[in-house]
Amino acid sequence: MAPGPDAAGVAGAAGVAGAAGVAGGDQAAAGAGGSAVAGGAVGGADAGEPEAAAGPEPESFPPLRRNRQFQTLWAGSAAAGLGLTVADVAYPLTILAVTGSPAKAGAFAAVEAAGLILAGLPAGQLVDRQDPRRVLIAVEACRAAVTGVVAAALAMGWLTFPLLLGAAVLLGMGQPAVASARILLIRAIVPPPQLTLALTQDEVRINGADLVGPPLGGALYGMRALAHAAPFVFTALSMVASLISAMLVKVGRPAPPADAAGAERGRRSGMLAGVTAIWSNPVLRATTLLIAIVNTVGGSLALIAVVILRNQSVSPAMIGIALAAGSVGGLAGAPLVRPLHRLRPGVLLVAVCALEVPLLTLLSVPYGPWWMAALLFLAMLWIPSLRVLLDVLILRQAPAAERGRVVGAVMTLMGVGIPAGLAASGLMLQYLSARTTMLVLAGVLAAGVLYGGAKPTLLRARWPPRQGQAGPAEAS
Repeated sequence: MAPGPDAAGVAGAAGVAGAAGVAGGDQAAAGAGGSAVAGGAVGGADAGEPEAAAGPEPESFPPLRRNRQFQTLWAGSAAAGLGLTVADVAYPLTILAVTGSPAKAGAFAAVEAAGLILAGLPAGQLVDRQDPRRVLIAVEACRAAVTGVVAAALAMGWLTFPLLLGAAVLLGMGQPAVASARILLIRAIVPPPQLTLALTQDEVRINGADLVGPPLGGALYGMRALAHAAPFVFTALSMVASLISAMLVKVGRPAPPADAAGAERGRRSGMLAGVTAIWSNPVLRATTLLIAIVNTVGGSLALIAVVILRNQSVSPAMIGIALAAGSVGGLAGAPLVRPLHRLRPGVLLVAVCALEVPLLTLLSVPYGPWWMAALLFLAMLWIPSLRVLLDVLILRQAPAAERGRVVGAVMTLMGVGIPAGLAASGLMLQYLSARTTMLVLAGVLAAGVLYGGAKPTLLRARWPPRQGQAGPAEAS
């Protein structure tokens, strides 16, 4: 449920983050860089570097399906995303089997999320300063190696919880670098008029991985071969596939920036440039805080769902199927983006969060996997609209020279509550019932809704206009 840059790698199969999450990994809802963006986000003139402003009309470009560079990168991203969602199911099941402790399962996810938060800002600056393609290749090689070590340790019977925590740190720290690098690579190989179509295809990748990954992860974990290490072998191979795809992508020399002064400011600005821009704008600040609360709650949703279903003696494969229902809801929610974006952005954000509160409350009722699946479907139905909301309000206005730091800023700010939420949920599951834990999360989200509803500036915010438009932009 959490919205953000590949949050799936942190928040679990029910996350959005992506991590996680509205803001979660490879699809990052990135923040604004520069004061001009802050004005645009509340309905002022277009700022930064609007993608629609450059290049010829879309008809002059070959169809996106014939863009081999993008399709190669997309295929590798799809492989990595699928591997991550497989691991999201396998890790908690493995920790519960090895330690028997829900608290340790929550601690693993919290440590992974903490690694993402700590590495978010440095990773953004890294990809702004270095070749994003090389960063992606290096990090994917490290992630494949770490996952391979976990698989080998499990297969040979010497997997320990400290080793798992070490893997969680490294995997979490790699996620923002991968997300930021892919964001910049997409914009380097896709013509500006086709970016919306490219991001739409990326939605298919994210939701498709979330749909296929949980049942596949449950099925692979159910195999007795290699002492239940099959899902980790699969994930390691998926990272290798992503690495190979990045090696095959050829990125040409970037075009000279239209705003040379802005590019120079971006090069000289520090690691906190994205954070400063977001925090200085009341609308972006309120949006970020509300989604941080959503991610705090949604980050632990998959873990609680696994525990609830496991307590009902549901098979691992069926657990995966129930979690995958959320991804079906995400796919089904894509056609709702345009009609829902007729609402003002703040109204849409608060309304969707308010709708999630009763759905979380009903999730606490243990009526079996199909009940869980139906509610997760409904909970995720509205999330694509929030993803596009963040893209329109923030990412499309970020200056190119600061875009990596903007991605890192959003991953950090919107995901900062995930470690605390995961750790607290693990402890509550250890000492309280899963039903009580879910009700507590619903109460936290309700408090967030009250916070957002009490911000008139957020509720009055309008969509920023497109280049050459006087009125609000369409959100599609």
